[in-house]
Amino acid sequence: MITRAMIFCAGLGTRFKPWTDKHPKALAVVNGKTLLQRNIEYLQQYGIFEVVINVHHFADQIEEAVERHHGWGSDVLISDERDALLDTGGGLLKAAPFFPEDERFITLNADILTDLHLGKLIEFHERRQPLISFGVTNRASSRVLLFDGADRLCGWRNVGTGEEKISISSPNLMAKAYSCVVVFEPSIFNLMAGYVCRKIFSHRCVSQTRRRSSHPRLRPLRRPLCRRGQTRKRSYSGGDIRLKKNPILISP
Repeated sequence: MITRAMIFCAGLGTRFKPWTDKHPKALAVVNGKTLLQRNIEYLQQYGIFEVVINVHHFADQIEEAVERHHGWGSDVLISDERDALLDTGGGLLKAAPFFPEDERFITLNADILTDLHLGKLIEFHERRQPLISFGVTNRASSRVLLFDGADRLCGWRNVGTGEEKISISSPNLMAKAYSCVVVFEPSIFNLMAGYVCRKIFSHRCVSQTRRRSSHPRLRPLRRPLCRRGQTRKRSYSGGDIRLKKNPILISP
């Protein structure tokens, strides 16, 4: 059972300008609710009430909103990136102490709203047992993930420029749009442990497993619980989506 997720909230939100000149992208309002609130409530539909969020751009505004709204009914933990924006991979690595070493977890992006059926993605992951499972769809996108016939992630393509990064060569790769919802095995941190949190750290292929690091930069990262919300569970529902598995770590 998955009980904890991470929502990436630290980014500068340049596509959201001019809103993000004075606010974090996670607090942009869509139909009366912020993106952060909508993503927290999305996770609650699937029984996930423990949420880690990373903060950097206008971090104080996010923390104040979480406290004012009591986490919108969830327990919210803050991974503080005020000193340096670490991007997706670095942000996940810095948040490693928040995740139990024996439990799967979910990640999603604050600036993406989806009706992806998270319950089916989790079911797919449990059945196929990869290291990582991505939710993907057939929608048009400027950047796509490339999969082989075994549903293995092999690379990505920038549709506009034609640039490609291929980690595994395979004929007839299938292009799918990334839905920014991912299921991780906790062992992912063993692969990432040899790396240091720094700017421009993104997902890349990792060729060998390393022991989990005790590097001091991985430990003093946790801020106290901002606000304890209500603890409860709900049944899930939602639309279906075609899913892909991923034993290799890579991102656009």
